[in-house]
Amino acid sequence: MSVTINGPQKAISNVKDLSYLEATATEQPDIDYIPDRNKWLKRTAQRLAKEPTLPSSPLPEGFPQKLHSPLVWEGIDWKTESQWVYELTAAHLQEIDDAVGLGFHFGHISPGTFPLPTLGPVLKDLARELHSGRGFFVLRTIPVDSYSRADNVLVYAGVSSYVGNVRGLQDKNGGVLSHVKDLTRTHSGVIGGPAYTAVPQVYHTDQGADIVSLFALEVAAEGGTSRISSQWRVYNELAETRPDLIRTLSEPWVVEQYNENPPFTIRPLLYYLDSRVIIQYARRYFTGYLLLPRSKEYPITEAQAEALDALHYLGEKYSLGLNFQKGDIQYINNLSIFHARDGFKDDGNHTRHLLRLWLRNEQLAWTLPELLEPLWKKTFCVKPEDQTFALDPVVRDAVRGKN
Repeated sequence: MSVTINGPQKAISNVKDLSYLEATATEQPDIDYIPDRNKWLKRTAQRLAKEPTLPSSPLPEGFPQKLHSPLVWEGIDWKTESQWVYELTAAHLQEIDDAVGLGFHFGHISPGTFPLPTLGPVLKDLARELHSGRGFFVLRTIPVDSYSRADNVLVYAGVSSYVGNVRGLQDKNGGVLSHVKDLTRTHSGVIGGPAYTAVPQVYHTDQGADIVSLFALEVAAEGGTSRISSQWRVYNELAETRPDLIRTLSEPWVVEQYNENPPFTIRPLLYYLDSRVIIQYARRYFTGYLLLPRSKEYPITEAQAEALDALHYLGEKYSLGLNFQKGDIQYINNLSIFHARDGFKDDGNHTRHLLRLWLRNEQLAWTLPELLEPLWKKTFCVKPEDQTFALDPVVRDAVRGKN
């Protein structure tokens, strides 16, 4: 495997070149998918006692002391849902209904085949908000009970095509739509990711997508709050208080690639390009989850374990809980926003069920660091005619565990 990292982010040709990791990590630290605050505080205290100069370390070359942008925010900055929720009008809903009746193949759904004369320009403005504003918004509300499952998917793809005109591959056989639902009763023997359980999902980004969108077909009987947090606010705190962790995050990590060949990639989790910070990580790649454990061959370091906990707990500190309602569609900038989910309980009347799309807006898209380009090429590689849309929940191959 050949990897090139520009600037201060050093070049790595293969896993064996990770000499700094091999020298310091002989076994996996005491860290699990679900973070433990006491373990984080203990690890931090031990590392600072051993190396008290860590908080005064310099930032990696070229990285900013502080970011200034609408993308820097805290949950307490938002006072009312009207600041991020866009309410669809009766006229908008009629436009959507009219477009559903045109009957195009799902893969060819686009602004050209799913006309929304007045809503379309609004959605394009909201797409700009994703890329250069606060980085998130919610559409409220699609009347999901008025449509079949297939038509709800059609509505979702059509509306979303105005936000991001390219849909990303999420599963084999051209699958561009995935389901987020507790499948532990029906698929317990193959689950390797928290999206298919009712346990909390910790702060993370999805791998290889500019925009992550979720459409609520149904909400849980209890819990399941969708939470988001500004990566840039987290960066600012780390840059001020623990610049050594910025360095750790900007150095190469062995990132597990479950069910793929090769079974890992080597890249940083944090990048700085074009005056933008980008963090791309999911905790389960470094801790494992259920039937997809972390490889014992390349354990993470204590510094990396602390950095993972810092991302989670600072994300939690500055988070915003979204009142995600049935029929809502949520859009977030996956390059600047972490997302998470509270644990939940279903019952006979309410079974939490979300649909997910990965999107890219070719006109507004950020320039990607070179090391992330292979991920994006793999995601946004499927032609419209080859796209498939699973109408029923399945466990994606990428998170399918092995007994």
